[in-house]
Amino acid sequence: MISARPVSLTGRAALGVARLVGRVALFASRSLFMVPEPREFLRQLIQIGWLSLPVVGLTALFTGAALALQMYSGGERFAAGDVMPAVVAIGMARELGPVLGGLMVAARVASSIAAEIGTMRVTEQIDALVTLSADPRRHLVTPRLWAAILAVPMLVGVGDVIGIMGGWLVGTQSLGFTSAAYLKGSWSFLESWDVISGLLKGAVFGLIVALSGCWFGINAGRGAAGVGRATKYAVVVAAVGIFAANFALTGLFFG
Repeated sequence: MISARPVSLTGRAALGVARLVGRVALFASRSLFMVPEPREFLRQLIQIGWLSLPVVGLTALFTGAALALQMYSGGERFAAGDVMPAVVAIGMARELGPVLGGLMVAARVASSIAAEIGTMRVTEQIDALVTLSADPRRHLVTPRLWAAILAVPMLVGVGDVIGIMGGWLVGTQSLGFTSAAYLKGSWSFLESWDVISGLLKGAVFGLIVALSGCWFGINAGRGAAGVGRATKYAVVVAAVGIFAANFALTGLFFG
C-alpha cells in the first residue's frame, strides 16, 4: 500500500509557498499604493541611485571591454569580427546592463536595507512607530520601493553607455577599429526597443531588490543573528529573483 505521507508533505509545502507568495504580494501592493514620505524618498533616491553609480559604472566598463574581446576573438573564427560593436551594444542594452546592474545594486542595497530595517526591528523602533500610530510601511518601505524602481533604470541606462564605451576603448586601442567605424557599427544595429526593454527590466529588478530587503528586514528575527540571516536571505533572494525575472521578461519581450 502506497503511503500518503509524501503527498501530504508536498501539499503542505505547496500551500506554504502559496501563502508566502500571497503575503509578499499583499505587502508589496499595499506599500506601493501609499504616498512615500518626501524627505525619506529623496534620501533613498540618493542612497540607491547616486551612491551605487561607481560600482555599477565600473562593472559595466569592464564587462563591455571583456565582451568586446570575447566577441571579436570568437567572430574572427567565422570572419565576422566586424560585427563585434553591434553585439556589444545589443548585449549590454538587452541583457548584461540590466542584469549586472541589478546584481550590483542587490549586493549593495538589498543587504543595506535588510540590515537597517532589521536593526530597527531588533531595537523595537518599528514597534515605537506602531505605538505612535505611524504606519512603518509608509516611512520605511514605500520610499525604498519607489526609489529603487526609479533609480535602477537610470543606473542601467548609464551602465549601458559606459559598457559600450568600454567596448569602444578596447576596439579602438587594441583591435584596430577606428572610432567612427566602431560607433557606426554600434548605433546602426541598436534599436530603440533594445534600450527600452533593458530599462523596463531595470525597473522590475529595482522592485525585486528593494522588496527583498524590506521584507526580510521587517521580518528579521531577534538579536544580531536574526539581522545577519535577514541580510543574507535578502541578497540571495534578490539575486535569484533577478535571474528568474530576467528569464521571464526576456521571453515576454523577445520570445
